[in-house]
Amino acid sequence: MNRVLTSVNDHDVYISVMDAPYRWHLHSASDETFVVVEGTLIIEFDDETIELQRGQILTVPAGKRHCTRPSGARSVNLTIEKKDNATVFCDAPV
Repeated sequence: MNRVLTSVNDHDVYISVMDAPYRWHLHSASDETFVVVEGTLIIEFDDETIELQRGQILTVPAGKRHCTRPSGARSVNLTIEKKDNATVFCDAPV
């Protein structure tokens, strides 16, 4: 589940309940900020993997390819990005 909770200026704040990995993607016109509310969120990049615990925050710069998934059964996260931001799906790194 991923839905908009509120909008702030030109950004949307989403609540996301993840119980499966999300595809590799990037956002060419917006940074994307993750705030973990419950569980653990894994964010994979081309050259590293970051594990965020409840209460931690990370901003993925615009144009940076990444993939997100819960560690365990699920994670609950807030995601902040520009309104009408396009998601560009891409291949996983080799």
